[in-house]
Amino acid sequence: MVREVSAKADAARWQGLGEVVNRHRLAAGLTLAQLAEKSRLSASFLSQLENGRTNTSLRSLQQISDALDTTATQLLAAADAMPGTEVVRAAEGVLPQDDPGADGTVRALVHGARELRALEFTGGLHRDEREFAHDNDELIYVVHGTITVAADGREIVLATGDTYYCAAGTEHRWWAHTHDTKALLIAVADGLAVRRATHKRR
Repeated sequence: MVREVSAKADAARWQGLGEVVNRHRLAAGLTLAQLAEKSRLSASFLSQLENGRTNTSLRSLQQISDALDTTATQLLAAADAMPGTEVVRAAEGVLPQDDPGADGTVRALVHGARELRALEFTGGLHRDEREFAHDNDELIYVVHGTITVAADGREIVLATGDTYYCAAGTEHRWWAHTHDTKALLIAVADGLAVRRATHKRR
């Protein structure tokens, strides 16, 4: 029964994601062809996504969000069919990290536009050269397995139970060593400011 509910919620989520992408595209004054060119994705794929006839990988969603001057997590939050739900079931909201044939999945652990975002990554051995930098600090925790974090010109290997604190603005990327590796990424949501106490001299 729980799996059936999760499947229905995911179907609504993907339909909602297509509608969100469509709204952002129209607000940006872009045609499908123009979004396809900016995102380096095919117009036919984008059309199917906007009409709720296909799902997307996280990597493709990141390309779309870059073209629309937003983030993948903001698009997913806006598309969430259950933004007020406190419980996220184990089978809900799973996206492939990359296109079909590649490894790894990612799952949102928070419903809707909350002040905290949390993602669960499983696998993901592909060493993408793309680096990310966010406005707020992030914490990466390895639940199981081993990952490598590349940041500030260094490569740091983290094993089960290790954490990496990534300060705001730090360009970074990371990848898993095995298909069953599981890691959590926790951060303040995009677009929110973290208040920091002003340093006072004694």
